[in-house]
Amino acid sequence: MLATGIPGCDGVELDVRLSRDGVPVLLHDASLERVQGREEPVWELEATQLRPLGIPSLEEVLAALPDDAFLDIELKGEGHGAATAAVLRASLGRQPDRAVISSFEAGTLASIRKRLPGWGAWLNVADLEPSALTTAADLGCTAVSCGWRSITPARIRRARAAGLDLAAWIVRQPKTFDRLAAMGVVACCVEGAALDAGADG
Repeated sequence: MLATGIPGCDGVELDVRLSRDGVPVLLHDASLERVQGREEPVWELEATQLRPLGIPSLEEVLAALPDDAFLDIELKGEGHGAATAAVLRASLGRQPDRAVISSFEAGTLASIRKRLPGWGAWLNVADLEPSALTTAADLGCTAVSCGWRSITPARIRRARAAGLDLAAWIVRQPKTFDRLAAMGVVACCVEGAALDAGADG
């Protein structure tokens, strides 16, 4: 059994935003409307107000995860700096081999990489344009994480020529997972059905 206890899955992706008081918390959406049924954006509430709504701090979640799980810690929005870096450093060290920071925001990656230079970083992009490779290389990233439909063998070759690996999201079918793995993609962010070998692909 792998780190997560789920066959075929050796890690998790975490979506991290900042509360009003600057605490990194886990929440995918910018607002609480879809899941919690409240209209406020996460940054209008303090961490102590978010916790009873089922929104834990990053520190709590990192403490609960298996030590050998691979972690893709996606920093959403801007403002991540000393507070987020302090939590990551205290929980996972200065140069973890089983964790990376990722973000769609180039400024966020630049800010965190200044504070955590020993960490791997991935630039998240919807489509794998040549400019994305240039931006990622300029930021000192180790990989680009992109929508899986934009990945082709030629684009993988271009990424590797730029010194970058490719990761993919969001994979929902086993056949897509297998094809990307055969092409040399280093990681896939998946939904559960993609890990089911018996699923209709």
